Amino acid sequence: MILFPAIDLKDGKCVRLKHGDMATATIYNDDPAAQAGAFEEQGFEWLHVVDLNGAFKGQSVNSAAVGAILKATTNPVQLGGGIRTLAQIEDWLDRGLARIILGTVAVRDPDLVRQACKAFPDRIAVGIDAKGGKVAVEGWAEASSLGVIELAKKFEGAGVAAIIYTDIDRDGVLTGINWDATIDLAEAVSIPVIASGGLASIVDIVRMTMPDAQKLEGAISGRALYDGRIDPAEALAILAAGSEKARAR
Repeated sequence: MILFPAIDLKDGKCVRLKHGDMATATIYNDDPAAQAGAFEEQGFEWLHVVDLNGAFKGQSVNSAAVGAILKATTNPVQLGGGIRTLAQIEDWLDRGLARIILGTVAVRDPDLVRQACKAFPDRIAVGIDAKGGKVAVEGWAEASSLGVIELAKKFEGAGVAAIIYTDIDRDGVLTGINWDATIDLAEAVSIPVIASGGLASIVDIVRMTMPDAQKLEGAISGRALYDGRIDPAEALAILAAGSEKARAR
């Protein structure tokens, strides 16, 4: 069970939004690379990065910041936001990313996702961001008519490494992860699911260790880590103990 600390990039800075609204950005660190190094020192083993400007613009914008992050950490990094072509995917993977997250293109061009999975096995994730149960695209600015599970099932057997499921209504507002919807998704598909949006406290960390959540790959935490609502050492210890119990069952 992996806890992914999040670095969301806006104008080269590490920020957090509320409900995906760029106007609500709170700046937590002017130096994303330093933040990446700090997360590694705290014991995290993965890093989740989103190019927020890129997600809205449809192309990478914070490339310099992402490059600096890759130099600052030895942890594997997954990146989403504005990546829409095979050429862009290949370029980022060549630059050292462990995994690419495809969101809007998964809705607009699911065949491209399948091609990417074939070309880059185990290195393509699909980001499914939902509001009211329907998938949103273009940096959450547009709603689609697709349901979450409906979209996820399009990629069964394609080789998708993970689905990152975000409940937009909970993102950045510390109301707790939508566990019911997340676990329903994990039970509906064979692709590993990562929970995102609203992780608020150690209560959510403990919830990750419950038997019905064991099918998840993990969860993403942003504001709760930055605000000090979650102590990294405590959270990682709880997850490690939970994993030991799961193996013993």
